[in-house]
Amino acid sequence: MNAVPSSAPSSVVVEPLAPLPLETLRRRTSTKWRSYGEDVIPMFVAETDFALAEPITAALQQAVALGDTGYTSPDPGIRGAFAGYAARRWQWQVDPTRVRTTGDVMMGVVELLRATIRPGDRVIIAPPVYPPFSMCIPEAGGVVEEVPLVDDGDGWSLDLDGIAASLAGGARAVLLCNPHNPTGTVHTRESLARLADIAREHDAVVISDEIHAPLVHDGPFTPFLAASDAAAEVGYAVTSASKAYNLAGLKCAVMVTASDRTSRVLRGLWPEVEWRTGLFGAIAGVAAFSEESDTWLARLNATLDGNRRLLADLLTEHLPLARYRLPAAGYLAWIDVSAYGWGEDPARRILAEAKVALHHGPLFGTQGVGHVRLNFGCSAEILETAVTRIGALAASS
Repeated sequence: MNAVPSSAPSSVVVEPLAPLPLETLRRRTSTKWRSYGEDVIPMFVAETDFALAEPITAALQQAVALGDTGYTSPDPGIRGAFAGYAARRWQWQVDPTRVRTTGDVMMGVVELLRATIRPGDRVIIAPPVYPPFSMCIPEAGGVVEEVPLVDDGDGWSLDLDGIAASLAGGARAVLLCNPHNPTGTVHTRESLARLADIAREHDAVVISDEIHAPLVHDGPFTPFLAASDAAAEVGYAVTSASKAYNLAGLKCAVMVTASDRTSRVLRGLWPEVEWRTGLFGAIAGVAAFSEESDTWLARLNATLDGNRRLLADLLTEHLPLARYRLPAAGYLAWIDVSAYGWGEDPARRILAEAKVALHHGPLFGTQGVGHVRLNFGCSAEILETAVTRIGALAASS
């Protein structure tokens, strides 16, 4: 039913994307470009600095020209488009009838939690992890239970023994980040399959946020639902084109199931959950998931691969005491700058004195004390300028 994703690397040399000029980017009205003044380099929120994939631009332009700005239709094509994308990229066979849409990934997570836990149930997260995880669980009536990632000195992994102990102690669900934000960890098929076995043993569910899956550099990526038959039984996946294709403002995510039982839960969600899907989000998502956008995505990933390596070189030159591992997925760097003595939340001082806006490490959990998260989905020039500024702060401290 679920094929193992291929691990064969591509041998095709791909030309990186050219980022948009800074003067063009500063005309944007999104969070990244309107939260701070023009003296600040914004590298905090997960937006990228590239033009949209051409098929997305064309689809949105056609919608505007037609005045196609009404309510989202019951079937705007996103279910089938995602199924085709999953099969093409990960050899994952998704049944479009087992897919529903909503406004964004966190909306989907909240609604699935509401449908699968009772008020007061404990839900496991693996910090350091995306800050909204700790917010959406209480919104759904649950209680956050932390089982931190294991750091073995070379990388991070799920603490499967700790998760098993928490589920044995009464926790009812696991909220998984796959690939993991902020570390960029790509969980192995073996780890995911073991997690599924543990969840099934304790009659728990796993909800997997897979929004960074199109951006895997060191793979393969394994969708949780494709990890094993047990994963298909206990799991729900929630994902979107928004991170890879920079579509967050258009509001469309997909919720995916792979068994009769979980599909009944998905179908049982209130109709309003699906009504929250943005029409432009669905139109853009269909275009993003089409084969016509594959070349653009390959070029984006080539750019990000270069930037994650450039960042390592820049940190060695300008912030040699910083600790950073190449993320295996995404465009977010998790950096330990505690050696510089900038306090528990170094992003504050970096913003005030270096004029670079980074994400605040402690928001990702206590494991983030002394850390920052940096978005390298930008030009090499912006990345170099930002790290040089932070390096000057270190030199003057």
